[in-house]
Amino acid sequence: MTADFKSVLIIYNARSGSQANEQFHDLLQQKSSQYNFEFEIFDLDKPDCEGLIRSKIKDYKPGLLIAAGGDGTLNIVAKIAPDFDLPVMILPCGSANGMARELAVPNDVAGAYDVLGNYKIRNIDLLKINGHTCVHLADVGLNARIVRRFEQDPKRGLITYAKHLFNEIFLIRSKRFELRYDGKMIRRKAVSITFANASKYGTGAVINPTGKIDDGKFELCIVRPFPRLQLFSLAWKMFRGTLQTSEYFEVIACTEAQIKHKKGVMLQVDGEVIGKVKQIDISIRPNVLKLLLPAVS
Repeated sequence: MTADFKSVLIIYNARSGSQANEQFHDLLQQKSSQYNFEFEIFDLDKPDCEGLIRSKIKDYKPGLLIAAGGDGTLNIVAKIAPDFDLPVMILPCGSANGMARELAVPNDVAGAYDVLGNYKIRNIDLLKINGHTCVHLADVGLNARIVRRFEQDPKRGLITYAKHLFNEIFLIRSKRFELRYDGKMIRRKAVSITFANASKYGTGAVINPTGKIDDGKFELCIVRPFPRLQLFSLAWKMFRGTLQTSEYFEVIACTEAQIKHKKGVMLQVDGEVIGKVKQIDISIRPNVLKLLLPAVS
């Protein structure tokens, strides 16, 4: 398919990463002329953004929403788009752009715009986690603590993320969890548990080797306690997409789950820190989000 959207609402986060400000407006003018669409921009710099975006959609009546930012920006748009039956296009302007990488959206903004020249619509699942929408990945444990450090750092980008990863490596600790899923109950000691709609982080590391984003299921990806000497072996397997071969990894596919921890653990959803929680309730919303993706992906 080729572009046939006459009006486009762009939800733009100028603070999301290094690509967000670089010639963004000039490129938008160029691509809107090339693909013949009118547009309005909503800047994510106001309180109650969700309510204001909903009002803007009702007034402007766009045919397409563009999420111009990182995974957090896409998360905001994904909460809203299904209620208006609107497709969403991803412009990867964030620090890691996990969903863009997941779905083979070009990592440069100009290339991502050119998806309008040859696209397909794909319906994907969403997760509901303690009332929060999740498009990509959520977790407790190691990565959630890294995300908290990252949020508190004024700098962005993969180098900053790597710095906080390095700091956390020396503080790796496991916790005891009770997991209930699809009528079953197990207990596990884990370094981290990822609630995965998608398969990989924005870095390209694969945490969910067998998961699909439109199969009506999500995965509980459990990293068990491991000797420190195994850290680089685990990292190698993640970047090779073979983590399922590790004795320290377990994956469970399900449609609903409840995770409990007695003292509370840090939870992050799509790169946004929710805070410390003692209970996490997760459910699937099958095929509710329409994404505009490269036709060949």
